[in-house]
This record gives sequence, structure tokens and C-alpha cells, in this order.
Amino acid sequence: MYRTPLLDDGDKSAFYSALAQELLDLVEYEDEWLPGLGNAAALLGHQLRDINWAGFYLVKNGLLILGPFQGKPACSAIVFGNGVCGSVAQEGKALVVPDVHEFPGHIACDEASQSEIVVPVMVGDRVVAVLDIDSPIPDRFSAEDVLGLEAFAGILAKYIDWSVVRF
Repeated sequence: MYRTPLLDDGDKSAFYSALAQELLDLVEYEDEWLPGLGNAAALLGHQLRDINWAGFYLVKNGLLILGPFQGKPACSAIVFGNGVCGSVAQEGKALVVPDVHEFPGHIACDEASQSEIVVPVMVGDRVVAVLDIDSPIPDRFSAEDVLGLEAFAGILAKYIDWSVVRF
């Protein structure tokens, strides 16, 4: 259950540890994908500072299909290999983009976005979704954010029942 706002303003390791516990409390006994990802997106939207979009794209038939998110309306489908999300889905590795305007093929859903981080949600060696977070601040995301968000995605990979999501 969501408790109190955390402080994303100093010790990133402690912040992401507390954030992971908050997520675990939300999904440990609720394996349904929609409420799990919805709560995860809401948690990120309320806990991370200086972001303007946080959400998920689910893998389906070689596309990324928009899932639960917090922020402005977004692209509903992305082809593997296109944009930051499609690149992460294709490669299966997290990607930090300090300046989205410098990323070839960047897909702009919110003109205010300046930087982006995308982390794959992996079940075994398969990407089942990507976690996408945008910021209006250039160079907002660090290696510590990658580690913390990979752990966050790992919790979702473990506790969500991905077998009911049609791939």
C-alpha cells in the first residue's frame, strides 16, 4: 500500500531501495498486469522528481503497445527498433538519453521532454515490456537511475502474471 512520498533528492540508492519496497507492497499479492502496471506508473509519477511522463509499453506481435502511464497522451504503438523505446525493446538493454533531440529517430510525444530513460522488463531472456520515463530537464538520468529502475522492473517481471498478457 502506498504510504508517504519518498525523497528523490539525495541518496539514490536509499531512494530506489525504498521505492522498490513500495512497489513490492503493491504487487506482491496482486499478480494482475493492469493494476500492477497502473500502480507502478502512478508510483513513479508521484515519487520521481523532474519527470513529465512515466509508463509502460507492452510487447505484442513485434510492436510496443501503450500500457498504463502518467503524463500527456502518448504514441499508442511503436515498432521495434524505432525511437528510444523500440531500440530498448530490440536490444533488451536499458538506455539513457541525455538529450532526446540528439537521438536519431526519437519519437516526440511531449515537446517538453528533454531527456529519457527506458528500461526493459525482462522475463527470462525475453522483453515483455519497457518502462519509459521522460524529463523536461536535460541529462536528468544517471547510472544510479538505471540500476534503481532495473531493480524496479525486476520486481514487475517477477510478480506480474505475464502469461495473461497476449504477446
